[in-house]
Amino acid sequence: MSNTAMFVMVGGVVGMIAMFFAGWLTFKRLSENRVMSAEKQAEKIVHDAEKEAEAQKKAAILEGKEEWFRAKQKFQKETQSTRQEMQNSEKRLAEREANLNRRVDLLDRKEKDLHKQEGELGKLREEVDEARRKVQESLREQNARLERIAGMTADEAKQLLITNMEGEARSAAARSLNEIREAAKRNSEREARRIMTIAIQRLAADHSIESTVSVVALPSDEMKGRIIGREGRNIRAFETATGIDVIIDDTPEAVILSGFDPVRREVARVALERLVADGRIHPGRIEEVVEKATKEMDERIREIGEQTCLDLNIHGTHMDVVKMLGRLRYRTSYGQNILEHSKEVAYLSSMMAAELGLDTQIAKRAGLFHDIGKAVDHEVEGPHALIGMDVLRRCGETLAVLEGVGFHHNDGESDSPYPVLVQAADAISGARPGARRETLETYVRRLEKLEEIADAFPGVEKAYALQAGREIRIMVEHKHVDDARAQGLAHEIARKIEKELQYPGQIKVVVIRETRAVEYAK
Repeated sequence: MSNTAMFVMVGGVVGMIAMFFAGWLTFKRLSENRVMSAEKQAEKIVHDAEKEAEAQKKAAILEGKEEWFRAKQKFQKETQSTRQEMQNSEKRLAEREANLNRRVDLLDRKEKDLHKQEGELGKLREEVDEARRKVQESLREQNARLERIAGMTADEAKQLLITNMEGEARSAAARSLNEIREAAKRNSEREARRIMTIAIQRLAADHSIESTVSVVALPSDEMKGRIIGREGRNIRAFETATGIDVIIDDTPEAVILSGFDPVRREVARVALERLVADGRIHPGRIEEVVEKATKEMDERIREIGEQTCLDLNIHGTHMDVVKMLGRLRYRTSYGQNILEHSKEVAYLSSMMAAELGLDTQIAKRAGLFHDIGKAVDHEVEGPHALIGMDVLRRCGETLAVLEGVGFHHNDGESDSPYPVLVQAADAISGARPGARRETLETYVRRLEKLEEIADAFPGVEKAYALQAGREIRIMVEHKHVDDARAQGLAHEIARKIEKELQYPGQIKVVVIRETRAVEYAK
């Protein structure tokens, strides 16, 4: 049994070894087959790649030939174009050369003609010199003959003739000058009246006198107590925030806002009306509403300025000037609204400029901006005309507009006609009936000051203010003031009134000089 088991075991081992060798041989054969298949596949890939490379090579050669052909055609076209341009240039050069040759020939002919004319001119000059010499000899002979006849030399005769002619010329010139001056004065006054009358007739402006107070209606008298507040804290907070006095009197269901700054007064009116409508009135709410009303007022001022420029067809205005125009809506002069007054002056200046053949746009801009300085004259020192001129200069306005604004109150000298136009339009606007107002006290004080200014001049006997201060008549002493001095005195008084007195419109100064001869029949 043991030998059989041993044989079995040996047989199993031998079988396993045989199976191993059989498997190895099979694996080796399969591996060799795979290697051969891979080599064949690799050869196929290499063969395909060689074919594809050959095809790409042929395609590249064909593409290169086509590119060379296109480049050749392009070069041929450029060469042909260049050759054509060279031919054209040669043709133009040939034409210019031919023209130049013709001009040279023409210049040669002109030069020959010039030499010929110079020769003829030389002969004529000799003939003229000879004729001049003969004339001078004849004049000397005649002068000698005249000197013997007149008994004086030629220089003495010349001096006598010049003296006589000078006297006659001066007399004739003086007469002509007086006639021209009188005619010019008559014509200028007549033409000025005509132009102003046309402008006034064409413009019919509305006038409304504005006061320095605003009235705010209340729903009931109980609201007055709420406006005053506990121990007056509400009214004090309101007056502090707005800068306007609140007057609470016996007027039923109304309070009065008083102040000389129309912008502040309008802000206060709007704020108070909103507080009354809301019903919540206390210091914190007052400050909030006043601040909001102030911002809305700034926006309203800008809109008013823009609308004004649009109404007058004025464009290209700086935004700072637009805002200042809007502020003029809330400023007054002698009760006259300055913005409406400025618009009226703009229209009048434009109309008069059209009659005179001047630039209407320049006249209109100068008229509209002539009082622009009043929007900031409480902040800047100096005359409002010069303040406005400085502001407009910084905002890029033209020189003609600057002169029209800055010199319309004779604060400077200019040859431009626009200051005169603005001055005339300003006077017309201010002198319209109902345009401006004065209190009785201011009116009386102005008349007294007017007479006081005139009485201060030497030689003045008595001064009388007439026509509500629009005219002053001055009686002078005839022994101390002659006719020439009377004219100068009127001018001096008018200039001093302009410097020292504020008044609406214009004032006519009349100096009266008379000599009274008195005799008694006995």
